[in-house]
This record gives sequence, C-alpha cells and structure tokens, in this order.
Amino acid sequence: MGGVKQVNAGWFNAFRPWTLHGAVVPVLLGGAFAYTHGSHEWLLLALALVGGLLLQSACNLLNTYGDFETGLDTEENHSRSPELVSGKLKPKHVFYVGMACLGITACLGIVMICLTGWGILLFGLAGLATAGMYTVGLKYKYFGLGLPSVFIAMGILMPAGTYYLMTGDLSFDLFLISLPNALMITAVLNGNELRDFVSDKEAGVKTVSVRLGYDRAMLLYRASNTLPFIIVPILIIVQVLPVHTLLVMLALYYWNIMYQNTKTARDDRKSGFMLVPYAFKLNWVFGLLLIVGIILGYQFPIDW
Repeated sequence: MGGVKQVNAGWFNAFRPWTLHGAVVPVLLGGAFAYTHGSHEWLLLALALVGGLLLQSACNLLNTYGDFETGLDTEENHSRSPELVSGKLKPKHVFYVGMACLGITACLGIVMICLTGWGILLFGLAGLATAGMYTVGLKYKYFGLGLPSVFIAMGILMPAGTYYLMTGDLSFDLFLISLPNALMITAVLNGNELRDFVSDKEAGVKTVSVRLGYDRAMLLYRASNTLPFIIVPILIIVQVLPVHTLLVMLALYYWNIMYQNTKTARDDRKSGFMLVPYAFKLNWVFGLLLIVGIILGYQFPIDW
C-alpha cells in the first residue's frame, strides 16, 4: 500500500493489541459509573476487564481467520493482516487460539456467576456470540451487521454488563453516558469499512458502508466522531454527567486531525488507511477523559 508502512506478520499483529481500547474504555466507563454509585468491587472490575480484552482478542483472531477462509484476504489486499495469506501463521492455529480466548472468557464468566449470580449470564452470552460469530459461524459481518453489533455489544452492553457485575443493577443514565463512546467505537469499524470499501464491494461483502455508498458512509464516520462532543454538554445540562466531563473537549485536537484526514481519504491511499488509527486515537483520548471527568465529578462535586 503506497505511503503506508508494511506490518510485521506474526502473532502480535494477529492479536492487534492497539485495538484493545475497544474493550478497555467501555469496561472502565461502566466501572467508573459503578464507583460513583458506591461500588468498590475491584476484583469484579478486573475480571470484566480481562474478559473484555479476551473477547476483543478472539474477535480479532477469528476475523483474520474468517476473512482468509472466505477469500476476502488475498495477495492483493493483505497488507494489514498478512499472517495467513503469507503463510506466516497456519489458519487452524489462528482459529484455535481465537476459540481458546472465547473458552477462557467463558471460564471467567462461570467465576463471575459464582460471585454475583446468574444475572450476568445474558451479558456473557451476548459477548461470546458477538465476538465469536463476526466472521465465523453466522458471519454477520458479511451481511452488514458489523456496525450495529459494535454499537450495541461494545458501546452499550459492555459498560452495562460491568456496572451490573459490580452493583447488581441497571441504569438508564449509564445508557445515556455510554452513547458517546458507543458512537466513537462504531466509527472505528466504520473507518475500517471505508478503508476496505473497494475490496469489500468487489468481493460482494455487504457492509454498512458498501450498502450506503462511500460518500454516505464517510458522512456517518464524521457524524459518529462528532456527535459525542454535542451529547456530553447536553448530558451535563440535564445533570446526567458532572461538569468535569467537559474535559472531553480537549480531544477536539484529535477530532480536527481526524476530520482533516477525511477530506483526502477517498483519493489518497495513506489517508484512507489513517481513517482507522485516527478514530482509534480519538476514541482512546475522548473515552479516558470522559472516565476521568466522571470520577472527578464524584470526588469533587460542583453544585450549579
């Protein structure tokens, strides 16, 4: 890929650890909200975090396996996930390790059930199904369900599951608070779909971006990265979030980098590739600032 540095094929790249914020931010968001409601169940938070990381890792590995097995990854477009096409790793090994991640997560789920009860089971089953069937089994990615599944499973259910694990309760306020991060983590996958737009369209993969067309999918990408900066002030005004969460506005620096990159992404291959890392960084920074703001609001409340 012109202008883009080739990755080193191997297990490190197959696991894609730089994507793990997709699990870290929502789990910590749910944990921070639970903390502001009097929960100090740090062991349960740690279990939720490990489980989330394993689910994300399983999804990454099984996605690599599934795209290779369906013929989507070829010699022509394998620059970002070259492990199987290049022969560096064997497909069955990647599949087995991905399934092992799911198996370990299931074992952690049993521990969580023993510690808190059966209520957490539904969250666990949803997580296993979402991670395990992205490109394997149901293969819902190829039917345009990738973006909605990420929004629901990682954006909404993951923080809700963490909160439930730590408190035994559910919260509509947490649902509202989760929306900004849900939009941004969905934008990451949206950027991935835009980057792979041509190859997905040629292969007949009906992602949301392919169904919408490039220009509308880019509009969705921009909106998903922009709306969180509007939602947070609204939630502050209605007193769902503390004023301290205005810290997220510091992330506008990375928003501007992301937005400027979208202007050339269609015609410049490097800009097209950078849609994903720029969305990653924006989501990381915004998410962590939101979490810090929630905790500061609890520790140092301001009446207004």
